[in-house]
Amino acid sequence: MQGPKHTPKPALISVLTVCFWVALSFDAHSAQYSDLWGKNGEKWTATSRLPDFSYAGYGRGEKQIPAVMISANVKKFGAVGDGKADDTQAFIDAIKATKKGAIAIPPGRYRVTSFINIDKPDIVLRGAGTEKTTLFFPVPLEHVRSNMGETTGGRPTSNYSWSGGFISVKGSYRSSNLCGISADASRGDNQLQVTSAKDLHVGRVVELYQHDIADNSLATCLYANDPGSTKMLKGRTSISQVLTITSIKGNTVHFDRPIRFDVKQKWKPVLRRFAPTVTNVGIENMTFEFPNTDYKGHFTELGFNAMAFSNVSNCWARNIKILNCDSGIFLRSTFCNLENITFDSRRKVDNQKCIGHHGITLSGGDNLLTGFKYNVRFIHDITVTSSSSGNVSSNGRGVDICFDHHKRAPYGNLFTNIDIGKGSRMYKCGGGADLGKNCAAYETFWNIRAQLPQAFPPDRFCPDLVNLIAVHTDKPSVKDHDGKWFEAIAPDQIEPKNIHTAQLKRRLRSSQNR
Repeated sequence: MQGPKHTPKPALISVLTVCFWVALSFDAHSAQYSDLWGKNGEKWTATSRLPDFSYAGYGRGEKQIPAVMISANVKKFGAVGDGKADDTQAFIDAIKATKKGAIAIPPGRYRVTSFINIDKPDIVLRGAGTEKTTLFFPVPLEHVRSNMGETTGGRPTSNYSWSGGFISVKGSYRSSNLCGISADASRGDNQLQVTSAKDLHVGRVVELYQHDIADNSLATCLYANDPGSTKMLKGRTSISQVLTITSIKGNTVHFDRPIRFDVKQKWKPVLRRFAPTVTNVGIENMTFEFPNTDYKGHFTELGFNAMAFSNVSNCWARNIKILNCDSGIFLRSTFCNLENITFDSRRKVDNQKCIGHHGITLSGGDNLLTGFKYNVRFIHDITVTSSSSGNVSSNGRGVDICFDHHKRAPYGNLFTNIDIGKGSRMYKCGGGADLGKNCAAYETFWNIRAQLPQAFPPDRFCPDLVNLIAVHTDKPSVKDHDGKWFEAIAPDQIEPKNIHTAQLKRRLRSSQNR
């Protein structure tokens, strides 16, 4: 027998209806969009003050890091992995003997006492996981090969305080001039007039390069005419961008993407050969461990440093844990990835509550750091320096992260979807005196979460022409297209959460529709 139908009372229907429309209204208004981007990039142009970051990372963001087949094993070259035997030579011999492929590092604790150099392409060092494979380095680099120097202020210290790593991946771009540039161009252009196109062809990858002159006018331009004191730069600033040629008409060369800086004849711009000797090198799935020694503070470091990449392209480090280091990774390269990097330490901290000098340093252009975790503080957690540009730091978190802009015109880099933790030192920076402000133009901070509210950076940090969108704050918005840009959107309401991935998705979708 069918029971009676229960019809909701009018009052209940009314309450449910109101709740539905309130919820719908909340959903419709919970997401907020930047006036520099819009919902799907409809407000963006190539000349926007928001740079195009979509080319950062391996394969210009268009390719996945390859799953390289194993072709060797360090234990077959004599590695023991018991934490007592010196396994350095086994690593060196395995790399030397391997023409191409991944070198397996089985579970174990491998003692390494000298540099492990990789200076050829297509080599991957692959551990069994951060909890299974550990490389232990008992002595610092300064004791392996002395490299003493001094700071810009003249203080004696080891050069390993700010460079070098036990695993060193080093190559050459084989740079040589292909042709000059015969006419000025503006930021956002995607074509140049060249002196001769005879050495160029469609599909060729080239480096656009220009160098400053004695008046520091290039540096001043990168700082949007607000550089601070630059008297110690002495005309040494340079800037470059790697581009792919898409068409050539006479001496007019078109490229795959906008040029991210002004080009002027007085800075002698050229197109250079870009033919990296080292590509497709990876370091993955392992822990780097250093002795549990007290950290004695800034410029006392002797080189408990994990990795250094120099003048390479399309390389990577991923799924890495670094324990008790002076510095983690120095990356001075192009189109490289650093993925899932974790920092821990048992060291006694210094008087700044730091355990080391540099966590990760990004130099060069169009590199991607993503998925990082800082369980400790460095004096400089994430560093960009020396005209580095187009680099992206994303999808990370830490206890109290600082974005170190180390002067010499770091230009147009991105920090997005990051929880900086406490937020007491977001703009804490280093760098020598009279080398320009810490940060040049178009630096962008998008969806930065913190416990403490943040404000627009102080004048000494940067020119006005930088972008802050959805940074945790109690300040009002300031939106001047020619000056300060500070969109006070709550980080949990901004869409997209990660502007780099949104730009990449839009570009790839546009290319598929052509």
